[in-house]
Amino acid sequence: MKIKKAIGKIHLWLGLSSGLVVFIVAITGCIYAFQSEIQDLTQSYRFVEPQQSPVLPPTQIWEKADQALPDKHLHAVLYPKPDRSAQAIYYSFEEDYYYFVYVNPYTGEVLKVKDEFADFFRLVLDGHFYLWLPPEIGQPVVASFTLVFLVMMISGLILWWPKNKKAKGQRFSLKLNGSWKRKNYDLHSVIGFYVMAFGLVFAVTGLVWGFTWFRDGVYSVASGGKDYVEYYTPESTSSQSYQGDLPALDQVWLNMRAAYPNADWIEVHPPETENGAIAANANPDAGTYWKMDYRYFDPNTLEELPVDHIWNRFHEATVA
Repeated sequence: MKIKKAIGKIHLWLGLSSGLVVFIVAITGCIYAFQSEIQDLTQSYRFVEPQQSPVLPPTQIWEKADQALPDKHLHAVLYPKPDRSAQAIYYSFEEDYYYFVYVNPYTGEVLKVKDEFADFFRLVLDGHFYLWLPPEIGQPVVASFTLVFLVMMISGLILWWPKNKKAKGQRFSLKLNGSWKRKNYDLHSVIGFYVMAFGLVFAVTGLVWGFTWFRDGVYSVASGGKDYVEYYTPESTSSQSYQGDLPALDQVWLNMRAAYPNADWIEVHPPETENGAIAANANPDAGTYWKMDYRYFDPNTLEELPVDHIWNRFHEATVA
């Protein structure tokens, strides 16, 4: 009993200390989950009228976007479904900018230049990740309280666990004819038990984002002891020079379209370094991220370059 009483105190104080942070993270996460739906309702420039003519290749989308947003670094060109505008994505960590240029892929007309750092959902995401604090402060604070939340749920399960068969029957249903204190307790413990499975998923996946040691540990356990490999873009070791009729970026895009004719989006990235690969990804379902295939191509030969990190082909993904 002394142990359970101590666990009760831990549960109480952890809940009190983490409640506000968990509330903010939950609300901002809920809002961000509906980002695409809200943007589709409020941002008409995301849509175009489908045409019979072919869409412009990435280098031409790039050229049109550069005219609207000069002297910026192109990160990628993304092609969604036929009724949506192409997106030229400009990003620089060093210069601290992040823009989307929406382009009609049939005509090349620039529909919108959007500063992502000034967007409402960037504000929401900053709250979710950092509590609107500087990242170097907010990120460890959110991660730490997420860990507290995980411990709180585990301690809550210990407190909930029934002592006997009679108590077991009371743990799964609300006692509606009890006092207001009993109703309040049942609402907390019974509903808490049913939603705990979701809470554990939220906490564990949040901690993978929050702490590198937690991410590396989860990966090591799931992979049988292998080390987590950080993202990198492979580089070409070929001594050849590209001889194709089309720009290499355009040819990779055409190859990806042929390989993924039913993809909801295809994205191509020009090389970030002199010998860097052309990165490309295809997503069969725009409502998700985890189904994507990530691929990398030698800019000189267009041969596919292998990687050993998790941003790879989906069907090759391991449990880890």
